[in-house]
Amino acid sequence: MNKPARRTPPSTAVVRVRGAREHNLKNVDVDIPRDALVVFSGISGSGKSSLAFGTLYAEAQRRYLESLSPYARRLIDQVGVPDVDAIEGLPPAVALQQQRGTASVRSSVGSVTTLSSLLRMLYSRAGTYPARQPMLYAEDFSPNTPQGACPNCHGLGYVYEVTEQSMVPDPSLSIRERAIAAWPPAWHGQNQRDILVTLGYDVDVPWRDLPKKQRDWILFTEEQPVVPVYAGFTPAETRAALRRKEEPSYMGTFSGARRYVLHTFATTQSAMMKKRVARYMIGTECPVCDGRRLKREALSVTFAGMDIGTLSQLPLSAMAQALRPAAEGHFEAPAGTAARSRSAGRQATAKRVAAGGNAHAGGSDVRRTPDLSEEKRIAAQRIAHDLVERIGTLQSLGLGYLSMDRATPTLSPGELQRLRLATQIRSSLFGVVYVLDEPTAGLHPADGEALYDALAQLKAGGNTLFVVEHDLEMLRRADWLVDVGPGAGQHGGQVLYSGPPDGLRTIKASATAPYLFQDAAGPRRTPRAPSGWLGLRGVHRNNLHGVDARFPLGAFTAVTGVSGSGKSSLVSQALVELVGEHLGQEPVIEETDTDLPQPSRIERTRGRLNGAKAIKRLVNVDQKPIGRTPRSNLATYTGLFDHVRRLFAGTRSAKARRYSVGRFSFNVAAGRCETCEGEGFVHVELLFMPSVYAPCPTCHGQRYNAKTLEVQWNGRNIAQVLAMTVEEALAFFAEEPPVQRPLQLLRDIGLGYLRLGQPATELSGGEAQRIKLATELQRSQHGNSLYVLDEPTTGLHPADVDKLMTQLHGLVDAGNTVVVVEHDLRVVADADWVIDVGPGAGEEGGRIVAEGTPAQVSRARQGATARYLRRWFP
Repeated sequence: MNKPARRTPPSTAVVRVRGAREHNLKNVDVDIPRDALVVFSGISGSGKSSLAFGTLYAEAQRRYLESLSPYARRLIDQVGVPDVDAIEGLPPAVALQQQRGTASVRSSVGSVTTLSSLLRMLYSRAGTYPARQPMLYAEDFSPNTPQGACPNCHGLGYVYEVTEQSMVPDPSLSIRERAIAAWPPAWHGQNQRDILVTLGYDVDVPWRDLPKKQRDWILFTEEQPVVPVYAGFTPAETRAALRRKEEPSYMGTFSGARRYVLHTFATTQSAMMKKRVARYMIGTECPVCDGRRLKREALSVTFAGMDIGTLSQLPLSAMAQALRPAAEGHFEAPAGTAARSRSAGRQATAKRVAAGGNAHAGGSDVRRTPDLSEEKRIAAQRIAHDLVERIGTLQSLGLGYLSMDRATPTLSPGELQRLRLATQIRSSLFGVVYVLDEPTAGLHPADGEALYDALAQLKAGGNTLFVVEHDLEMLRRADWLVDVGPGAGQHGGQVLYSGPPDGLRTIKASATAPYLFQDAAGPRRTPRAPSGWLGLRGVHRNNLHGVDARFPLGAFTAVTGVSGSGKSSLVSQALVELVGEHLGQEPVIEETDTDLPQPSRIERTRGRLNGAKAIKRLVNVDQKPIGRTPRSNLATYTGLFDHVRRLFAGTRSAKARRYSVGRFSFNVAAGRCETCEGEGFVHVELLFMPSVYAPCPTCHGQRYNAKTLEVQWNGRNIAQVLAMTVEEALAFFAEEPPVQRPLQLLRDIGLGYLRLGQPATELSGGEAQRIKLATELQRSQHGNSLYVLDEPTTGLHPADVDKLMTQLHGLVDAGNTVVVVEHDLRVVADADWVIDVGPGAGEEGGRIVAEGTPAQVSRARQGATARYLRRWFP
């Protein structure tokens, strides 16, 4: 191969990397300029993140941590020591990575951005207090502290109720027919029904025909009687056995349905069980604090005519508008505002401000707040000014639609990264390297403009930006490109080019160059004619208020709009829920969901569905992890490992030893290494140094015991098979169709570089989504299925996007319907139908502003998408 094209940065301010071997990097040497926007490009799995994060950021962090005391190092999550010979000229670094919000419902936009702390100080020092109420400290305005939280809901804003209707959704069923849906399935539920027979209850009449006193006792009693149970007996046989005092099968303990639900939710360690019982718990707004989470004393204090709970529920843009008069030194409020703290007045004020009105409108008697002293006004103006400035930074990044009390588990990784980016912009650091992981992920091109401005602001402040990115516009705006490749996994790990963007044009080995310099305009695919229409009518969900939408059947539809416009509410929530309800599907409960399960207090979709008779199956392919532990991996999730284990169990060696299929699972005691229990590594805690995950000293990372590894199939043992990449396994299992099919699909969808045993915890959201799609594509295609994908191109190089689109168009050609929420304009331009949601974000969005073929939408006068789409349809 020719020597990589590298240019020497013009400045002496250079980061020199020598001999980088982290992950798949092949002894990389590269010089990168400082004080510049440097973008690392390359196909998924090429090694660009290994260079930017695994090498450069890891070394910068290691050097900084060595300056700290051993005690301080213990408190920091350290990334380890990179495999590199030398790095020169590397400044301190800050990483802004793609990651989901913490699973705590108490973590919010306000806490991530520190806006909450400022707002509490504002109310503590400059709020309007009722007569004779002493001043409160800032902690008294926090729902996460004992002194501030509402005593009734403990600062959550809602309380749990378990009702007869929630536990018994179909009262026409009998107890034997499982009318009490909240009871556990399988044996445990049968046990409860058998106990009721012993207690003399009729389990064969419809639930609604039982006397109310009996129904209430079964559901709500706190008693736990222990009675004899005669398993398999009819009620008559049970009564006879009781009269004869016959020896029972066992003694059973009864538990009321509500007691079972609440006890399970509070104590179970299983996320799946917690989610299951949460469905029978109704979360209602706390009647004491009206959902504002704080004690009454804190809610009696107002500023700008609102209590802190109400102000925190406003979109950030509306909150800034409410605080702007104070920030400018104007302190006027309507008479009686402080007393208006109940729900109706509170919501009216909030709606006025959110709609762009004045927080003080509606009262003709406007006067200066009588107890706002000169000192309070000075404090209020300073804090309010800081709040408005900070919110302005968030607004410039397209996040003005978020509210301060929005919980972080509900944020996308892109939203969370931009929140952190805004904090860094405000910090005004100098001489720092910022390492960013795909900051354009989840961004509409219109929001991207604000992001580019924010990055330029950081660079102008004397900082260096290292950005791992696939977005072609970001690559064009870079000062310097480092293109890694040429392929993925073992076929990558080389720097193909390092220099100004225009120089990449001549690098034939680069997978990025053809896309970066191609002409977008040209012949386009003729859109398919729909075979019918799927209609949504009067949809209410989040910021959708009575929206009508239609989706063509037998076609590929892209739903577009700025971040927060309502795309996911329309597709991933409303469409999925209404079609799922039509098909009789219950919401999917996934053990792999890392978000904390919560009772059904969130808004449910309201609306009607038309034309769904043509849909026989719904497939929602999301980006949730395929597993929460390293034991879940690519091979186990797709099912191909079952076939592999059968091949090993069928060998002459395995049969002679009487090894079953289970012997070749690293989760089964018989076959796995007992030292590491099938993990392949042991955890070594080094206190003030980074913890080390060392290969198991017994199995040396192979996960199996020596006897299991003696069995070979075609010259390889089971551990060696798990270490293969998808591409290597394709050649190895060339004569095994059951293994070949999933492997072929994984390669076709751009995942040929992943190892079969790659732990689920190492996979990105985009990789997990594509693995799910590949698993789904293994099924025989009978048509009439609806496939829904939310931003499937996240984390994908344009070359990988082309592979994905080939598969999705193949689904449509097989008679299915595909609907994607998408920002990638190459995908949108290649769709059959486009639905643009907007025109803005939050309450400024939630409407269908344009729909039609991509060419038709490009000519629309409304919406943020049309003007960017015109590049493809001039």
